[in-house]
Amino acid sequence: MCPDHGEILGWLGRLRGPVRVAYEAGPTGFGLARALADAQIECRVAAPSKLIRPAGDRFKTDARDAAHLTRLLRLGEITAVTVREREVEAARDLVRTREDARADLMRVRHRLSKLLLRQGRVYSGSQAWTGLHEIWLRRQPFDNTHTTAAFDHHFDAATMARDRLDEQIIQVAALPRFADMVNLLGCLRGISALSGLALTVEIGDWTRFTGASIGAYVGLVPTEYSSGISRVQGSITKAGNAHLRDC
Repeated sequence: MCPDHGEILGWLGRLRGPVRVAYEAGPTGFGLARALADAQIECRVAAPSKLIRPAGDRFKTDARDAAHLTRLLRLGEITAVTVREREVEAARDLVRTREDARADLMRVRHRLSKLLLRQGRVYSGSQAWTGLHEIWLRRQPFDNTHTTAAFDHHFDAATMARDRLDEQIIQVAALPRFADMVNLLGCLRGISALSGLALTVEIGDWTRFTGASIGAYVGLVPTEYSSGISRVQGSITKAGNAHLRDC
């Protein structure tokens, strides 16, 4: 099947009802789940990490995966993820793009510093990538126009992209849909508008969790291998939402 929702809904409409649908969460997002909900068709988006598979199963095909999902759906053994609202999903994409921009920023800064090093320019003032360092960078002249173009490209990428995203995130955090929760989280030390919005859009419904269960969802609880009176705990599981864990 192609990813066109109309084709999928048309195929489902030819099946003998009632019809229930399940599919794995993935890069396709929640568009299909919303289209099915609008058509009054029950749909569960399965969490891939929670799908129960036999230990001896070494064959994976699309047909076998579909049959496996069907059996789990019939048994009620599918752990479903929360289908985000369109506005929340869009805000989450914005926050994650800023997270990607932060990682890109570190790489761009590395390239910029190595470009300067090849030209014999080494900053010896205060800590790098501060306001004073930026002033020093802006004052660097180059004789070659190609070197100047390369420097300008890296400098603009290192200073402008993240700032634009930060400005837009602050505007989104002030919207009525998110403002109350972001302001509540802002009462905690170290939580800014950026972190507050990230926590809000990644968690969604806070009532799903307790003080104990949210740690497991984020992956900040220790691993455990216990049997009888022996109890061994290791490093944190790092399971669940990595974006939320990095907030």
